[in-house]
Amino acid sequence: MRHLIACILAVLALQCASATAAPRVECIAPAKAGGGFDLTCQLLREMLRLPAAAPVADVDIRYLPGGIGALAFDRAVTQRWSDPRTLVAFSTGSLVNLAQGKFGPHSPDDVRWLATLGTEYGVVAVRRNSQMDSLATLRMRLRADPAGLVFGAGGGVGSQDWIKAALLVQSAGKDHRAMRFVSFEGGGQAIAALRGGHVDVFCGDAAEATEAFLAGEIKLLAVLAPQRLAGRLAQVPTAREQGLDLVWPTVRGVYMGPGVAARDYDEWVRTLQRVMATPEFGRVLRARGLEPFPKTGSDAQQYVRSEVERMRELARTLHLPVR
Repeated sequence: MRHLIACILAVLALQCASATAAPRVECIAPAKAGGGFDLTCQLLREMLRLPAAAPVADVDIRYLPGGIGALAFDRAVTQRWSDPRTLVAFSTGSLVNLAQGKFGPHSPDDVRWLATLGTEYGVVAVRRNSQMDSLATLRMRLRADPAGLVFGAGGGVGSQDWIKAALLVQSAGKDHRAMRFVSFEGGGQAIAALRGGHVDVFCGDAAEATEAFLAGEIKLLAVLAPQRLAGRLAQVPTAREQGLDLVWPTVRGVYMGPGVAARDYDEWVRTLQRVMATPEFGRVLRARGLEPFPKTGSDAQQYVRSEVERMRELARTLHLPVR
């Protein structure tokens, strides 16, 4: 009898633990680990652990590389993802790809854009032992031979990091179509290639390059921000300080599948609005090198539409296809 009672109590304890356990959310990072999409999912995890997110949720990160977000977007649309506990990371780079038709026949209105979380700025980096120590020396090299340096970044031709490199080449008075560019599946791989000497210049984002910079593994020549960043990158000069008016913000956010019910979508909007209204939200983002950029629901959807159109216009000026 005592054994039976003990078994019953054990079952009840497990049921209670299960009932009170934090709900689980899956955040899909549509690239390999270590890049900006990974960062976005980590930010979401920290946000949903804040008291304002009640009930507090645990976030599992799943990596789904393929086309720098194209595979995840296609699956979300064609399979009409409807799980309200599945969110997908996106960035300005995703919107660049949408504008150029790199996400297939799909349009921005084919998924439910949930929120933008924060914004960061682009960076230009070289190996730690590189003789280039400023944008001036980099541009001098490009002016002498635009194909003499190998750029590496997450994304292929036409990606936002490719565009940063193209604008650098143009700023040296050369045709960007002459540059050499190696594509990687995410910023993490590109930084590893830079450290290993496989590429000469990395064009990416501040948050994904910060740890390697602080560890002394790479050298940052510039941040592509309106003014110097606060915090851990305060010592890095802007491109504007060095005579090049190049600013590139990267917004990071999450979307949901088109089959998600309106009531579930609206509940997510309310949850994120509560979290974003707290001081802790800003502290979480700034600890990762981002500034808050809180847009949810219809505001987020309108922002995406306008950015996709802006990216279409930029693509045309760089002789890229648009959709």
